[in-house]
Amino acid sequence: MPSASSYSGKAVPSIIGEDLTIVGNVTSKGEIQVDGEIQGDVHCVSLLLGEKSRVIGGVVADDVVVRGSVSGSISGMRVTLQAQSHVEGDIYHQSLSIEQGAYFEGKSRRVEDPVKEARQSRETGKPAAEPAKTATGFGSAFGANTTSSASTPADSDDDALTLSDDASDEKAKAAE
Repeated sequence: MPSASSYSGKAVPSIIGEDLTIVGNVTSKGEIQVDGEIQGDVHCVSLLLGEKSRVIGGVVADDVVVRGSVSGSISGMRVTLQAQSHVEGDIYHQSLSIEQGAYFEGKSRRVEDPVKEARQSRETGKPAAEPAKTATGFGSAFGANTTSSASTPADSDDDALTLSDDASDEKAKAAE
């Protein structure tokens, strides 16, 4: 009898339903779709986090699409934060897309191969090498305008991009 994955020629994703909570790490050599909750790290090739999903832990995958909530770091070649997503943690990526209305609080760092670095740091217990470009940001689930500015002082080799919402700009000005 043929397996479910042989019908379409493409592997069927592993699905974690809304009524399921997993306490512990989850590892797959394929795609995972999460609609429930994972309290632990997730390592896979492709990860789709549904609107009601919640991950409390780190995520490492080539492709990551977030519609739900992540409290922890994300390392992925291609990371997409959709409008209803809520992410609190650093994102290490080669490509990052953040839709308007997505909430993101943490640092965004472009890394040549974030998945490889995350796996190496997990195996050795040492943090990954410091990437060259850094962005910090937070957006708002309420659709606040997010502004970006970049400045490169003549005596600095470090390219920095800072994202912030209007309210934090006002707080920073008031603190000065």
